[in-house]
Amino acid sequence: MKNSKYTKFVVITMVVLFVIVSMLSCTIHQSNSSNSSNKLPPGQAKKMSGSKSAKAYAPGQQKK
Repeated sequence: MKNSKYTKFVVITMVVLFVIVSMLSCTIHQSNSSNSSNKLPPGQAKKMSGSKSAKAYAPGQQKK
């Protein structure tokens, strides 16, 4: 009888510890989408600067 009481206690303790460790190890990863939302399209940047061409503001059009 004593053996089963201790076994039951140990099993319940292990389950509770597992749940606690599982909850503590959860992390939330947030993407940094605010950076991309602050960027203007090339045409809008051109209008704001007064340039004639939007080529300088388009990332795919940069000279290497």
